[in-house]
Parts: sequence; C-alpha cells; structure tokens
Amino acid sequence: MAIKIDHQLTPTKLVPRLKEFWELSGRKILNIEKTWKPENGTPVFTVKGKYTTRGWTEWTQGFQFGSAILQFDATGDERFLEIGRRNTVEKMAHHVSHIGVHDHGFNNISTYGNLLRLMREGRIPFDEKEKDFYELALKVSGAVQALRWTRIADGTGFIHSFNGSHSLFVDTIRSCRSLAVAHALGHVLMGEQDEKISLVQRLCEHALNTARYSVYYGDGRDSYDVPGRTVHEAVFNVKSGAFRCPSTQQGYTPFSTWTRGLAWAICGFAEQLEFFNAGNWSLRPTTLRELKETFVMAAGATADFYLENSCSDGIPMWDTGAPNLHRLPNHLDRWSNA
Repeated sequence: MAIKIDHQLTPTKLVPRLKEFWELSGRKILNIEKTWKPENGTPVFTVKGKYTTRGWTEWTQGFQFGSAILQFDATGDERFLEIGRRNTVEKMAHHVSHIGVHDHGFNNISTYGNLLRLMREGRIPFDEKEKDFYELALKVSGAVQALRWTRIADGTGFIHSFNGSHSLFVDTIRSCRSLAVAHALGHVLMGEQDEKISLVQRLCEHALNTARYSVYYGDGRDSYDVPGRTVHEAVFNVKSGAFRCPSTQQGYTPFSTWTRGLAWAICGFAEQLEFFNAGNWSLRPTTLRELKETFVMAAGATADFYLENSCSDGIPMWDTGAPNLHRLPNHLDRWSNA
C-alpha cells in the first residue's frame, strides 16, 4: 500500500511534537549516560527495554555520544555538549585508528565531525587547538577507512566489511562520509613507496560498486531482481575479483530486503550527491555527470521501493535514462586529478 502524503502538513504543525521528541530524547541520553557501564562495551540493541551490547563491532558508540552533541545542537542545552565532547575525547580515539571495521562514518563523523561542524558554524567557541584535534581525527579516520580495500575484476574496488575482504556491505555507503570529509580537509592515504592514494577516488569507486552490486534496477540480474531492492552483502572472489552472489548477515535471506540496509542506501547516496554538489573535487565534468546520474538512480530506486510510489506521469522516479549499472563502462582511469 502506497504512503499517502498529507500536503496540508507544514513544519509549524510539527513543532509541538518535535518539542516532545527532544524532551524525551534528552531524558534517554541522560539516563544512558548515568546507567551505562563503559566496561560492558557499547549499547547496540535492547532486550526487554534495556540496552545491551553485541560483540561483533562497536559501531554504535559514535551514536551514543553523537546523539548528545545533536541534542545540544537542537536545544542549546550545554549539558549535552559536555557529555558529547568529554566522551569523544576520552573514549573515541580507538575508533579513529580501527583498521578492522567499515563503520568510521558512524562513529567518527557523528562525534568529531559534528563537533567540528558546530565550531565552524559558531555554535561553540572557536579554539585553534581543539579544531586541529578534531580535524586530525577526521583525516586519520578517512585514511584508515580507505585502507580496507578490495580490488575487483574491472580494476576498481570497494571498502570491505568487517566480515572479510570478500564482503561488500550496503551500509558502508554511509561511511563514505569519512573519506569525503578527510579529502575535503586535504588529506590522502599514503601507501607503499610513498604512493599518494586519493580518498575521493576510493569513495567514487566504492559508491559506484555499491550502486552496481547492492541495488537492483529490474534489469534481470537474477530472478529476484525487484527494482529498488537492496542486498545486504555482495560477495566477491578475492582471487579473481569476480562478483559471486548476494548474501546477508541480518536479512531473512539474500533475496530479502533488510530495511535498515535499504535506509542506509537511501540516505547514503543522497549524502554523496550533496557532497559532490558542494564543491569542485578535481573530477572531470563528464565523470561528475556520470557519477551524479548513478547516485540519483540508486537513491531514487531505493526510495521508490520504500514508498511504493511513482511520479505523477507514471515513470518511476529513479528512471533517469542512465545506462544499465551492471554493464557500465569503466572510466576510472580518467576520474580524479587528486
């Protein structure tokens, strides 16, 4: 059943509910800060209404402290700024240099990134040393995230998940933010023999391969090729670089759509469109156009799948006329001057 949009709804009408939302959010953040024991790890999910941990990766700690920072951003209550800033300094350093996960965007952009943004916006006092601290953390985080690299058969690559070098997770599209921010701050990944590895190049390749292998467009890749559906995990042969099959770690089957992964794709491709619209990142005009077409197609397909809706003219909103993504030519040799 399609979602029915109430066109009479205005932002002003949401104010009373948003006030309730932030009041409830503030109480919960203060309660977690008071009751959660850091030695137990990171709160990941609830059991009988109470948070517990899960020992695969601590991918939610940035949300724990980042939520406090956003609470301050929304309400101006400095108690939450103190919680977010103190915990970022005391508890987040190991996330910056964590080579074993694909979660740098979740953890580090949510904390160091939001604090830097607030300082640049004038919401918190400017301090040169504090700014340098946040920027250094974000530079290192982006480079460390880009280090988790698997090369595939066409010469491009992707940031592999904590599951191993064969594994492309759809949710990693949201950790591309860590590469984007580090690149915007002028950073690169340094490799063997002092090779300078472009972070925006790896961002582009990962995002394109996520669009190719994690999102369906109804072009017949397999019998479950429903337009806009996402695959949680795409599996590759690491010897040959060939795509092997869809898989899942949290969906019902490889041919189901894990809703959270779908949400990551909707948000992640939109974030990358915003990033590439925000400045000149040394990409050739033809390449930038192809990149944006691909991101619009992936974001639109996944959003349309979620909404179960189409444009008024009956054309799915992801139908941009872009070429078949599973047969896209590779132009990555001419993509980046960085």
